[in-house]
Amino acid sequence: MVRGRWIAALVFALAVAAAFAALGQWQLERAIDSGTAVRHPSETVVPLEAAAGPGKAIRSSMVGQLVTTRGTFVPDDYLTVAGRLNNGSTGYWVIGRFTVDSADAGHEIALPVARGWAPNEKAARAAVRALSSAPAHEVTLKGRLLPTEAPAIPDPKDQDPLQLRQMASAALVNIWTDLPADAQVYEAYVVEHGDPPAGLTPIYSPPPIEQATINWLNIFYAAEWAIFAGFAVFLWYRLVKDAWERERDDALDAAEAASARPAGGEFSGDETVD
Repeated sequence: MVRGRWIAALVFALAVAAAFAALGQWQLERAIDSGTAVRHPSETVVPLEAAAGPGKAIRSSMVGQLVTTRGTFVPDDYLTVAGRLNNGSTGYWVIGRFTVDSADAGHEIALPVARGWAPNEKAARAAVRALSSAPAHEVTLKGRLLPTEAPAIPDPKDQDPLQLRQMASAALVNIWTDLPADAQVYEAYVVEHGDPPAGLTPIYSPPPIEQATINWLNIFYAAEWAIFAGFAVFLWYRLVKDAWERERDDALDAAEAASARPAGGEFSGDETVD
């Protein structure tokens, strides 16, 4: 390996490997640059009816969209949802049933709304009592639209089976009072923005994280160039080893041939001497 020609071959192999590595890096950069960023104008407030419809799952492009609508909160249907994080602190959501105004529907349209956060159950219950005693009146609702959560069976060991822990439309329709049989319910909920009801803290609801698609073909090419770079150095090693093995075998053959020849002046016992 330390012979001049093999050192020169190593330098050449490293140069080839560096070129392959540079090509792999270029492919990685292209994979990111050519990716398509998924951007949605979530901070532009749109009518609720344009973002989602009752009884239907919301489109992925509408998840996190700011929406607005008119309607009335039902005083008797305020509830609490336990185990909700707000800026890293665990507490309770106070949620309500919002009846959406719709002259063309001909039936009630219900929308779950998370109105605010409380640090403990006592504060959440106090807010529920205050909201339930307030008269119903039409309001303009503005908030962030999010998909409904799946209901879950509570752990009987340490969880109250009657305490909500998910914002699930499927569970709420069985809890809300006097919900008409022909009512339609959104398979989504809104986190209310603006000033929360007295005794509650605004729910932290940031915009959705922008995502980007990756060009996997470029990733594959980058991996290929990395393999080629490693193979260039391995090929140098393989050639050096083959050369060393040939020299070793030639040396062994020469040594065996030398040991097989009789030394000068010696003769075997069956030779006759005149």
